[in-house]
Amino acid sequence: MKNAINQTMVDELHAVCAELEADPRILILSGAGSVFASGADIAQLRDRRRNDALAGINSRLFTRIAALPMPVIAAVDGWALGGGAELAYAADFRIAGTTARIGNPETGLGIVAAAGATWRLVELVGEALAMEILLAGRVLTADEALSARLVTEVHPSDQLLPAAHALADRIAKQDPLAIRFTKALVRAPRTAHPHADETAQAVLFESPEKHRRMTEFLEKKR
Repeated sequence: MKNAINQTMVDELHAVCAELEADPRILILSGAGSVFASGADIAQLRDRRRNDALAGINSRLFTRIAALPMPVIAAVDGWALGGGAELAYAADFRIAGTTARIGNPETGLGIVAAAGATWRLVELVGEALAMEILLAGRVLTADEALSARLVTEVHPSDQLLPAAHALADRIAKQDPLAIRFTKALVRAPRTAHPHADETAQAVLFESPEKHRRMTEFLEKKR
C-alpha cells in the first residue's frame, strides 16, 4: 500500500509533532508520489488485538496533530482512505488535487473508523454526508469534497504543493501569537467562551507586536 499509515509513519509523525511543539511552525502534510495516504497497513491492522485498539495508536497521533500550536495544512492528492482520510480531517486546512479521492472504508473491513472520523467528519460535512461515507462506503472526488466544504481549494496535481505553500505564506504574514491564540480559541469548548477570548485578547493587548503592527497600519493610512 502506498503511504500506508504503519508504525514507522506513526513514529515519524510523533517526532515531527515533538519538534513543532518545541518550535511552533506551520505544518504541511502531503503524500509522496500520487497518493496522500492509503490508510492503515492492512497486514499490521489484521493482527492488532483488543489492547491495540484501546491504545488508540492513530487517534492519539491525530489528536496531537490537531492540537499543534500553529496551523496544519493537508494537501490531499490521490487516495486518502481510512486513517489517511482521518489524518486529513485532523488538519486545520484541507486543499486537494484534482485526483483526490477521500473515504472511510473501515466498515467493509469489519472495523470502525476509530481515529476521529465518527466525530471530526460529522463536524466538517454534517451527519447526512458523513453517514454515506462511513456506512455506505462513499468515496468523495475532489469536486465533491469542495462542494461539501471538506476541502477549500482544488488545484491541478502539479500545482497542489505550491498552493499549499502559498496558503502557508498567507498565514505566516499574520502575527504568530495571534494565530496560535485564535486556533486554540476555535478548538476550545463552547463553555470556555467568552472568558477565553477575553483572556487571550488581554495578553495580545500588551504585546509589542500588536503595537508595532497597528502603528504600521496607521502610518500607511497617512
